[in-house]
Amino acid sequence: MKEKKSKKPRNKYLKFSGAGLQMGLTIYFGNLLGKWLDQKYTQQVSLESIITLLAVFIAMYTLIKLAINISK
Repeated sequence: MKEKKSKKPRNKYLKFSGAGLQMGLTIYFGNLLGKWLDQKYTQQVSLESIITLLAVFIAMYTLIKLAINISK
């Protein structure tokens, strides 16, 4: 009889590859939002850099949370 192999390792790799794409898109759209807000509401403070930095923190948080959930 053939034994079925577990697909869990493959699923873990797929989740991590999707997480990289999600992280990149989160940062990219955060940057676009910051640029749009800078053009719409010109102020002395650059909203682009603040929102992009916030998007980086959000992306890192979701990546760490995903890694913790997968390792359990």
